[in-house]
Amino acid sequence: MLKGSLCTVRHLLTADLNTFIALVNDLPSRGDHFSSHFKSPEAMRKEFAQNSFVTDDSELFVIEDSLHHIVGVITHFKSRTPTTREIGYRLFDAKLAGRGYVTEACRLLVDHLFKAYQYHRLELLSAPENEASVRIAQKCGFRTEGTLRQSFFINGRYQDVQVFSLLRPEWEAQRG
Repeated sequence: MLKGSLCTVRHLLTADLNTFIALVNDLPSRGDHFSSHFKSPEAMRKEFAQNSFVTDDSELFVIEDSLHHIVGVITHFKSRTPTTREIGYRLFDAKLAGRGYVTEACRLLVDHLFKAYQYHRLELLSAPENEASVRIAQKCGFRTEGTLRQSFFINGRYQDVQVFSLLRPEWEAQRG
């Protein structure tokens, strides 16, 4: 469990599962930047029973506010090289945007990944027009590397994706 002043980043518990499935599968809350594909509740329960959404390739955490409400999700997963991890996140309710939950969760996860593992590089991918996500990447010290043109197919159209990265020496310099 990773604790911040605004939120806690923790693994999903069995008691959270029904709420989590409803939040993840709430299509209107996904907006323009997330796919409208979703898994059936049965498939999600089966995956949770098998591995609690934690494998060598990926690890899922919920973002919980101070009142113990699940407000979002953050994950890290295998990238192109063994020394790189990609981070993804989603806030479930747009009314909570701008309160700092995802920024703090991202900082907590970045610190955890660099302290607990030998990763050299962390990446975030975001639609360039997703200003909130771009701001989160920047506030967490990630640098813009470039754009992958029309690399994601979301909601019936190809979309550009901006690549951000944070290297271990940059993270160490920010902390020092």
